[in-house]
Amino acid sequence: MSTASDLAFLFSRDLTRLGRQIDAFPDDETLWKTLPGVLNPAGNLALHIEGNLLEFVRRQLGKLPYKRNRELEFSLKGMSRHEIGTRIAELRQSIPAVIHDLSVEQMEMQYPEVVLEVATTTGQFLIHLYGQLKLASRPDRLSAPHLDC
Repeated sequence: MSTASDLAFLFSRDLTRLGRQIDAFPDDETLWKTLPGVLNPAGNLALHIEGNLLEFVRRQLGKLPYKRNRELEFSLKGMSRHEIGTRIAELRQSIPAVIHDLSVEQMEMQYPEVVLEVATTTGQFLIHLYGQLKLASRPDRLSAPHLDC
């Protein structure tokens, strides 16, 4: 197995977990509530994860069309659990496939954009994105404070 296929597996697994966490909310309203000490509700965190993956993986690595509206990721409210769950399921179909198809050379190349203040390889940047997804898919952290990127 390659690093790309290992990462594709992890993204698939934790996108499934994120979908389950969204489904576990008792109702749609709760998904949009902000807990004390937390900057963003779980719904906006899920939309931000979606925006990151569509922009940084699907568009930049997969060369597939996407126009990001980062502000909307944090301002949009009121979507249903079903709607967000469907969007996460779509990510689970597209994102691991893009990652899986990356060659060793592509993983070792500099990522096309400097996002984290310093240049990183594609592999390093995917590990960063996976860390965000992993954090967001934990039951105790779904309403985590804002994650930059």
